[in-house]
Amino acid sequence: MTEPLLHLSGVHTHIGPYHILHGVDFAVPAGELTMLLGRNGAGKTTTLRTIMGLWQASSGRIRFDGSDITTRSTPDIARSGIAYVPEAMGIFTDLTVRENIVLAARSGPVDRNRLDWILGLFPALKRFWNLPAGNLSGGQKQMLAIARAIAEPRRLLLIDEPTKGLAPVMVRSMIEAFRALKASGETILLVEQNFYAASALGDHVVVMDDGRIVHSGAMSDLVADKTMQQRLLGLSLDAHQ
Repeated sequence: MTEPLLHLSGVHTHIGPYHILHGVDFAVPAGELTMLLGRNGAGKTTTLRTIMGLWQASSGRIRFDGSDITTRSTPDIARSGIAYVPEAMGIFTDLTVRENIVLAARSGPVDRNRLDWILGLFPALKRFWNLPAGNLSGGQKQMLAIARAIAEPRRLLLIDEPTKGLAPVMVRSMIEAFRALKASGETILLVEQNFYAASALGDHVVVMDDGRIVHSGAMSDLVADKTMQQRLLGLSLDAHQ
């Protein structure tokens, strides 16, 4: 079988005196979208930050594209082709939309065809192109954060709760944008609390609880099993439609 693009094996993470991740094991196949789900405080954000080297794994291994990145620095991990969109988005509100995207392309000007593709994914950004990013709505800021992450081609996108706090119409727009990213062959590890969005997008699902992986498999299997949804997440798809 083809080696997954990203593979976590026995990963433990401590933050100060707190033991947050307890032997995390899962894989992210290339060219597909893997959902990372779990209740609040389950360790999802810590997992993304550990992959990016923002917090160092205490033990275990993280392999990306066949290479061990467990102890590498965050800039090195980013240069290897991984982009991270945190829940806080990390955009520059005093800069224009254009300036935010230009700054994200570290290797030079954004390719014109790629820029047209990005603006096709997020048309609102074109309307606000020369305005400060602080003028954008919450959903539009989230779109800009993702646009910054894909200003250059990336091998893997790590995205933390992109629909949090968004109105239903904006959630639907975000789902369509992610569907287009999937269709283009992007590999995505997506943390999400909105189970409707997760069910619409996920190829695979990994569920965390108390810093451990408690389930992994096809997203379609979890969508079809309300009892499993309730047991693992304390919710059901019906509650999010």
